[in-house]
Amino acid sequence: MLLSLRSLAFGAVLPVALVLSPVTANASDKGNPEAKRIVALGGTVTEILYALGAGDRIVARDSTSTFPVEAVSKPDVGYMRALSSEGILSQKPDLILSEDGSGPADVIGILKASEVPMVTVDTPPEGSAIAKKIEDVGTAVGLQDKAQVLAAQVNSGLDALAKDVAAVGDKKKRVLFVLSTAGGRIMAAGKDTEAAAIIELAGGINAAADITGYKPLTDEAVIAAAPDVVLTMQRGNHAENPDELFKLPAFQSTPAAASKSLISMDGLYLIGFGPRTPAAGRELAAKLYPDVIKP
Repeated sequence: MLLSLRSLAFGAVLPVALVLSPVTANASDKGNPEAKRIVALGGTVTEILYALGAGDRIVARDSTSTFPVEAVSKPDVGYMRALSSEGILSQKPDLILSEDGSGPADVIGILKASEVPMVTVDTPPEGSAIAKKIEDVGTAVGLQDKAQVLAAQVNSGLDALAKDVAAVGDKKKRVLFVLSTAGGRIMAAGKDTEAAAIIELAGGINAAADITGYKPLTDEAVIAAAPDVVLTMQRGNHAENPDELFKLPAFQSTPAAASKSLISMDGLYLIGFGPRTPAAGRELAAKLYPDVIKP
């Protein structure tokens, strides 16, 4: 069984969507350069902090923060959509840095009302938005110069990937991102999702583009989607077994089943949309089009 979503790559249950407007509360426009006890909420925010050289300033992180490996040694304050204000504030932070979508809402309200500066970073599922995400994190912790350099590197990587993917031409493969197969029901990624965005970056066609968000598909809908490849998230060392997956009635008559084309990649790496996204997109593209794209 598969289960996860971008920040959920991360988590263990499919959450009720929480949409929180990106805000900066109790924080100066110049950021918090003196912050030495940061609680990082969200795997991508944590990854960016480490990439900027601020990992030693993190005193705690949420359970979605699994990269780099050093982050895992930090105290875990829980899943980013099921937080406890007591658990976070007990770490005595001088800055709470969070991805939008953290929750529940009442806990976020308590944190914003506390004396601890809290910054929420917008995380839209778009490659073009990664640079701003990096710059926002950099501003929040007083590392604007380093953030600009990292953002430029990411944009350069994305531009190079787009140029190489263009060589695929009209031979693009239909890719179905499967979030879960619990109970034999296929939970897939439609448009406006991180999964759809990474498929597009890698030169694929989202086979479930007729739906929006992460939704269950009937067996008939999966058959009609006719995926050439099934894409899933690998959790730790566990990857979906192609023999078991393609035994499901929904997949048996699909092109993907005929060629047993299944790709599994680490969730945060695949759909985190952070500094490693150009590499993740290239790796996926190389798996989709090994004769055209090189790792």
